[in-house]
Amino acid sequence: MTSKNLEALAAAGVSIWLDDLSRERISTGNLQEVVDTKGVVGVTTNPSIFASALAKGEKYTPQVTELKAEGADVERAVFALTTTDVRDACDIMRPVYDRTDGVDGRVSIEVDPRLAHDTERTVQVAKELSAAVDRPNVMIKIPATVEGLPAISRVLAEGISVNVTLIFSLDRYRAVMNAFMTGVEQAREAGKDLSQIHSVASFFVSRVDTEVDKRLDEVGTDEATALKGKAGLANARLAYQAWQEQFGTPRWANLADDGAHVQRPLWASTGVKDPAYQDTMYVDELVAPQTVNTMPEKTLDAAADHGEITGDTITGTYDESDAVMDALERQGISYVEVVEQLEREGVEKFEKSWTELLETVQAELDKH
Repeated sequence: MTSKNLEALAAAGVSIWLDDLSRERISTGNLQEVVDTKGVVGVTTNPSIFASALAKGEKYTPQVTELKAEGADVERAVFALTTTDVRDACDIMRPVYDRTDGVDGRVSIEVDPRLAHDTERTVQVAKELSAAVDRPNVMIKIPATVEGLPAISRVLAEGISVNVTLIFSLDRYRAVMNAFMTGVEQAREAGKDLSQIHSVASFFVSRVDTEVDKRLDEVGTDEATALKGKAGLANARLAYQAWQEQFGTPRWANLADDGAHVQRPLWASTGVKDPAYQDTMYVDELVAPQTVNTMPEKTLDAAADHGEITGDTITGTYDESDAVMDALERQGISYVEVVEQLEREGVEKFEKSWTELLETVQAELDKH
């Protein structure tokens, strides 16, 4: 690794994952390069990332031509294109997976976001994605909607590793950890090898500040202004506190004794949206053992260049984080309202990207 900052981040117990994937990144050797030089030990994708990659990528043309010749419709084509990228990325990340005993070296692929409120279809598509990629280091992304929770348990029970995504609220995060433990318990009953099941829970950070800051600007008081840029970190730090509590229970100890791996918190949406904030804020301020930070390349480069890694910046901040949340409520900012809105918008955003992805691939199919 060439960056002392990223070395320090990894040494503090944070797994560095890249929040991006494209066929160009795979075929040019760039993905291997960021693994070698920037300490990247995992990859996350989402519908927005695939839509962007396919819109720009000439590298997809040969496979699109082949799929057209086979008579594939657009849904099948998207499935084939995205699972091919993820399979190839899994192969590149395999040495990391082997070296870390399956903890890292992971590549995530998301279930069609239009199924976010359909438990049965989510389970079915998660299994199909896992089978199509057919690599032990794939993770299937399932959104933490109310309907997603039972799907998370059922997919884990099949022995499939899961990345739970779109988590904004502490209550929902607790429900996610419960769904994880339920799934692992069901896997144990089914005779699965618990040591082969891994999971992360993607807790979104910057979007919380974007929405809360907008509301604080509307309040307009000095007290409100002083709270800007504090909600995202406070929320994530309280999530880590909840994680410590849940994985400190006898229920978890029982599963761990049978070989189960802890579900790690993953900080997602860590690119700073407001240029007024330090561009490494959601990296520097969210350092703690057994966490993952998935970063867009711009944030990764910023952290490598001028991140300030000072060890654990989460443990011991819980009173201060609670105080931030209380102060926001006093300013009339409803936490429940904010997190519900963010979940709704998160699903809508990914649905929109998925539609763009379908349209881009359809246009490509029409060309050939």
